[in-house]
Amino acid sequence: MGIFKKILAYLTLSSNSDEHAYRLLVRCNRCGEIIESRIDLRNDLSMSYEDSVDRTTSVGAPSYFCRKTLIGKQRCFQRVEVTLTFDQNRKILDRQITGGEFVSGNESVEE
Repeated sequence: MGIFKKILAYLTLSSNSDEHAYRLLVRCNRCGEIIESRIDLRNDLSMSYEDSVDRTTSVGAPSYFCRKTLIGKQRCFQRVEVTLTFDQNRKILDRQITGGEFVSGNESVEE
């Protein structure tokens, strides 16, 4: 039984790591519910060469973007759409939202 506990602890620890995650807190414009989401910076980002690459030489640093649609757990089914832009080091450059507003981390999440 000890080996299964070790394997479970290893898998649980790696999936909860916030080192490669970007946390989002948004408030729905319709009902006011605060929705929490997590973006895995290793798997959820897509490359965007539009702004940073010289098309004639194909040289440049790529940027990344992520589009996410969030829906709360209450009875309001309003979609909150978030678009995030990251630099080549996966640091946030820009964020845009439709159907909601960004919330600072010190507001409580409603259950």
